[in-house]
Amino acid sequence: MQPQQLARDGGERRAQTAYTRRAAFLPRDNYYVGAQKEFPAHVFMAERAQALDPDCPTGFIVLDYPFGADYPATTPLMLARYARIRAGESLAARFKSSAEVYYVIRGSGRTCQREDCIHWTTGDVFCLPGGGETEHHAGDADSLLWVVTNEPLLSLENVEPPRPGHGSILPVHYLAEDIDRNLKLTQDEEARKGAASNGNGAFIFSSQTFVEKRRLPFPTLMFALNSLVPGNDQRPHRHNAVALTLVLESEQCYSMIDGKRHDWVDLAALVTPPGQVHSHHNKGSKLTRFLIAQDSGMHYYCRTSGFSYA
Repeated sequence: MQPQQLARDGGERRAQTAYTRRAAFLPRDNYYVGAQKEFPAHVFMAERAQALDPDCPTGFIVLDYPFGADYPATTPLMLARYARIRAGESLAARFKSSAEVYYVIRGSGRTCQREDCIHWTTGDVFCLPGGGETEHHAGDADSLLWVVTNEPLLSLENVEPPRPGHGSILPVHYLAEDIDRNLKLTQDEEARKGAASNGNGAFIFSSQTFVEKRRLPFPTLMFALNSLVPGNDQRPHRHNAVALTLVLESEQCYSMIDGKRHDWVDLAALVTPPGQVHSHHNKGSKLTRFLIAQDSGMHYYCRTSGFSYA
């Protein structure tokens, strides 16, 4: 159904041109009330199965959620992929983004972009600027990467990424052993809080360039590693940022989103829509770990984070 438009006729008019014929006028209520349809939470099980299939060839498995965009998007401002690279093979891409973040699910190899080359292994995280050609090379075993970019943000405006070497984002590499060490520090800190803690030890990936601005190496996105100890329930809350969760390891864990239960499956991705009350629960016997990507950098900058406990 087309949005209602205000009238254009009445009174003396000047000659129409190609430019004036593009003009339209909308009632204010059409913009503020029901302008965008809400979309439900979603778990990408088919894409997970494809990525984990032993016969899956080298290539990308895109998580495209049909919430109304006319370009590939997992959330309104983020696009996620699995990158499967068979042993000894390479995978190249040029994303229309200003930012790329990777988590190494398994395997080892290297990723090169212009003169920068990062050697990675299981559990590492690394970030690169977008726009240039990125080439991934697997070692002597099959590799699987998790990739998140801000391509939908650029597609929304139909703009091109910064020219290679002219963006604000610098390559950053987070080693798996340093990630584990910092997660343990956050867990110890939560334990010291006693009853005041909900057991959700977590940290946000940042860089020397942006740490003072409290953000990831990307101005608009956030990437974090969260954990939940056995038997704990995260306090229900909401925020304006969309959350994209990749479950790394879990046992009898689930999320409650807008009153509905979504059971966790290792290496499956879950979208939590903006503004919906949600919580995470660990009913198993082991620590659960999960990655969170959000467009909260945008909201943080705009002062619209909207975080609150339910």
